[in-house]
Amino acid sequence: MLARKVKYQRPIKALFLFCVLFSFQGMAQQTSPPFTARLINLEAAANTTFTYNARLTNSAKVPRVYQLSANVPPGWNIAYKTEGYQVTSINVDSGKTQDINIEINPALETKPGKYNITVTALTGADSLKLNLEAVVKGTYNVTLSTPSGRLSDDITEGSRREIQLVVKNTGSIMLDNLELSAQAPPQWEASFSPATIKQLEPNKESTVTVTLKVPNKTIAGDYVTTFTVKNNNATSNAAFRMTVKTSILTGWLGILIILVALGAVYYLIRKYGRR
Repeated sequence: MLARKVKYQRPIKALFLFCVLFSFQGMAQQTSPPFTARLINLEAAANTTFTYNARLTNSAKVPRVYQLSANVPPGWNIAYKTEGYQVTSINVDSGKTQDINIEINPALETKPGKYNITVTALTGADSLKLNLEAVVKGTYNVTLSTPSGRLSDDITEGSRREIQLVVKNTGSIMLDNLELSAQAPPQWEASFSPATIKQLEPNKESTVTVTLKVPNKTIAGDYVTTFTVKNNNATSNAAFRMTVKTSILTGWLGILIILVALGAVYYLIRKYGRR
């Protein structure tokens, strides 16, 4: 009798545990927040975009239209995007969940700190709240110029010219791995020393030497070379105008060719003109 009792108690206990587990799962599903985000706390620079991946669930028995709004600090911008479109309201069917990307851009003059932002999805008398945190750690910014600020010079065709560039970190966060490049006219050559700045602290600057080589037989005139400094967080450009002049040797050679041609014409006239 005892063996039979134990034999029947085991399935009953298993059934009881299954029912309890199912009940807890049902309660968890019912009590899950209808307006959530995978990450509610993000840290970035003031001149970057804070992007939150949110989910809005309609637990009502009818479709609902939700109006989206938020209390952001003055000068900040916020945008709501779903399915590739920017929206201000969203229609969610009964029992469905809609993904929403919330993009927040702080004002450039925002001071470092933590900012609390509440996003509201309003439908009729119901108001769903989503509390987000944006931790602003400063700004990324870099400038590129010359020591004097002058962005023009002249050069003789077929020669080289060294140009001093000044890279300055005008933001409040250290910049790493700043790379320099140039977009020069065809067949021109530009080389940098150094070509990469490993680190540049805020309000500090670094001098870079760029050697610009102009090919032979370049037609005289003005040419523009665009220098660029950038990393993953900041970029800056400087358009440098270079005036190419013809070399003195080339000029005298041209004059000599003209004189030789005139002499040949004069000789032919003197020789054959008498006949």
